[in-house]
Amino acid sequence: MKKILFVVTLLAAVIFIAGCTGGGNLVCNDPYIQVGSECCLDQNSNKVCDSDEGGAAPEAPAPTLDVKSLLDDDAVKGDKNAPVTIVEWSDYECPFCERFYSDTLAQIDNEYIKTGKVKLVYRDFPLSFHPQAQKAAEAAECAGDQGKYYEMHNLLFEKGVTGGVAGFKAFAKELKLDSVKFDKCLDDGTHASEISSDMADGAAAGIQGTPGFVIGPSDGKGIAISGAQPFAVFKQVIDAALAE
Repeated sequence: MKKILFVVTLLAAVIFIAGCTGGGNLVCNDPYIQVGSECCLDQNSNKVCDSDEGGAAPEAPAPTLDVKSLLDDDAVKGDKNAPVTIVEWSDYECPFCERFYSDTLAQIDNEYIKTGKVKLVYRDFPLSFHPQAQKAAEAAECAGDQGKYYEMHNLLFEKGVTGGVAGFKAFAKELKLDSVKFDKCLDDGTHASEISSDMADGAAAGIQGTPGFVIGPSDGKGIAISGAQPFAVFKQVIDAALAE
């Protein structure tokens, strides 16, 4: 626990929120404040970045989010028995989510997921101002019914969602899914309630924008990370969780 506290405190001076929120713009949630195009930590609430005040950074709060309680029947990437879990709430139309996918996830995958140390649980958080996000999330779930959740997930981020439902059905054909079953699943909104459940759980965990993460020992407490942080940020938190 002490090691995780140290890492979180160390990260407090360098983590900047970079994600999609209700207005489509950068939003710095308390205790962060906006400075130019970035966010910085202001735990003293004096409108001055902690990193600019000198001295030791205020101690960050202890991990308090029970990791197991944040899981549903969502798709798992990696060993289901991995010692550390990353729960991600994301939106297929959010550019910051795409940034995490393209810039950071592959590094986490190679170093931690493929080696059995970490599992990733993807949960949907489609934002209302992204018109294709809801159906994109449903498309991934429908593909998951045929065993190709992450294959669809990857296509949605790599090829984009601007094609809407017609585009998602084309992706299903590209993945050689049963098109009749997939199309019916998507048209009927079969997984709409699952998406709503993901969003409710995310809100309960304090997720306010995408991407949002909770990382911690699979049987323990996790901490939240907001935005498309660089790999170094995830590495420090994951390594601390592995050391528990």
